[in-house]
Formats: sequence, C-alpha cells, structure tokens
Amino acid sequence: MATNLQFPDDFKCPISLEIMSDPVILSSGHTFDRASIQRWLDAGHRTCPITKLPLPENPSLIPNHALRSLISNFALVSLPKPRPYPEPQTLISKLTSVSSSLDSKLNSLDQLTKLSKRDSAFRRKITESGAVSAVLNCIGSSENPILQEKSLSLLLNLSLDDDNKVGLVAEGAIGRVVESLQTGSADSRAVAATILTSLAVVEVNKATIGEYPYAIRALVFLLREGKVRERKEAATALYALCSYPDNRRRAAQCGAVPILVGIADSGLERAIEVLGLLGKSKEGREAMERVNGLVRVLVRVLKNGSSRGVEYALLTLSSLCCYSEEMCVEARREGVLEICMGLVEDENEKIKRKASSLVEVLRGNHS
Repeated sequence: MATNLQFPDDFKCPISLEIMSDPVILSSGHTFDRASIQRWLDAGHRTCPITKLPLPENPSLIPNHALRSLISNFALVSLPKPRPYPEPQTLISKLTSVSSSLDSKLNSLDQLTKLSKRDSAFRRKITESGAVSAVLNCIGSSENPILQEKSLSLLLNLSLDDDNKVGLVAEGAIGRVVESLQTGSADSRAVAATILTSLAVVEVNKATIGEYPYAIRALVFLLREGKVRERKEAATALYALCSYPDNRRRAAQCGAVPILVGIADSGLERAIEVLGLLGKSKEGREAMERVNGLVRVLVRVLKNGSSRGVEYALLTLSSLCCYSEEMCVEARREGVLEICMGLVEDENEKIKRKASSLVEVLRGNHS
C-alpha cells in the first residue's frame, strides 16, 4: 500500500532525516536538503556534517536536479494526495484569543512550528496571516517558559526566509528577542540568540540590532553566565553582528574580550573567530592588550586548532602585532614566528597567506 511505502534512504536528508524537497550537493560530494544544510552553515559550521572535513569559507550548494526529479516522480506515482494544510488563521486565532487554554496555545504553536520548519510557502502564508504579532505577544506576555520557548522556535522558523528578516525587525522582533535573552529560560535564551544570528544575515539588520539597547550587552552576559549551548549561540550571534564595524566597538565596550578569551581557552573556537573581528577595531585591540595570557591562548589554537580556528588566530595576532610593538615582542617570545614559518607551507591558502603576512610583521618588514 502506498500509505505504508518506505522511501529509499537516499531520498532523506542526513541532517533532518526527512524526505528532501530541495536537494543540494556540498563540495564534499554529499547531498542535503537545502534548508537543513543552510541552517548548519548559518550556525557557523565549516565542515561537512558527514565527513567532518573542512569546507570553503563560502561553500557552494549545487542543486541536485537528478535526485530531486527522482523524489518527485517517486512521490507522484506512489503517494496519495497530501492532506491540505490547516488554515493558519485558525491556529493563530487560538494564540490571540483570551479564552484559549495554555494547552490549546501550545498545540497551535506546535502545529505552526512543524509546518513552517520545512515549507517556505507555508512560512509566507503564516506571515501573511498576521502570525508575527501574535507570536511576539506570546513571547512578551508569557510567564510560562514552555510557551515562550515554543513561540521563539516558531519565530526562528519564520526568520529563515530572507524576505521575512527585515519585516520581522520592523514588527518589533528585536525587542522581544532581547527581552528573552535577559529573562528567559536557558533554552529560550539559546533560541533567542539563534534568532539574532538569523536576522543578522541581512546587512541592514546588523546595524539595527547593534543599536538596540542591551542587545549586544545581553549576548555578552550570556557568554559569561550561560551554559555551553547558550555560550555557543551567543558567540555565533556576536560573530554575525560584528562583521558590522560599529558592533565591534559596542561588543568591546560591553566587556566581551576577556570573556571570549576565557571561553576560547576552554575550547570554543567560535570565540576566536569573534576575537578576530574585534581585533579590527581600536577598542577591541586595546581590550585585548589588557588580557594576560591572550597570546598563549592564540598559540594553542595555532598548534592544535581547526583550520578555521588557526585562520582567525592568525588574523587576531596580525591585528595586535600591527597595532602594538609590545604585542609583537610577546608573540615572538611565545614562538609565534617559528609557528608561522611552518604554516607558510600549509595547503590552506588563507592560512598560508595570513601566516606569511604575520611573518613579515614579526620580522619588522611591514609598513
């Protein structure tokens, strides 16, 4: 029977384990559903989820037209017609009605979140049906942590489409998300940080988020006080935001640098990537100069880190050594020159280029 039909495993995304609607090929040769692998990349990963091998800085996602056609034909021949989606307005009205029970609201959020996770058309339909305002109200007025977390999860799904990112900010999403960063449960804070990462994909949103009172300060607080997942998501959000120059100054002024160094020392390489961006600002460099042991932490990454970690450790050291002769002296004392001489032969072009540049700086040949 078609209803009991088992799809071939090759039709399923290795990440979501769901049937792929838009299969794309990564440079590793493996195929993933576009939405799943894009979330993986947006979270800052630069390795293949299957092989764990490094990926380029901007990985290409090549449409797998052959597989998509196979899946489409298989479904067309073998599967019954899908049941129509429930009307979003019906579910949304349960979120806004004062007579709705908590269980009813939670059930509506579960359905909206599940349907919006994989279907961009349904995400648009939800947005057009006025869901954003209802979801933001649930986030802001809820004293129930489960309701808040589920509302944030739906908001995260709605933020996946670039067309929605600016609109969500215009409707006041940043305020609700920052409130959740400050007062939510651990899970809500982690999801809230992920939403900021998603919204920051759009350049104009980076400035808007950075200018919002307490946004960056709340992320820095999460870096210091959060659990492992919260710290990782906060660091990822800061990395996304600090590609915008003004946000580097804000993060440094909020005390991010010594916290990032401590987290980097405990093994979270995302913190090194954020330091690499902060090192491009005067405030970031000045803050780094005041942190004892920073160069030793960066040296450990140069010796034992991933390719991406090594790249950003080199970037950070270059910024510091060009800025301060004292940092040059400390770097030489910690053996950075010798390490860079070895990295000049690295097969990774970015590492090779950054190592060569730092060698020139440490030898005093830079202008």
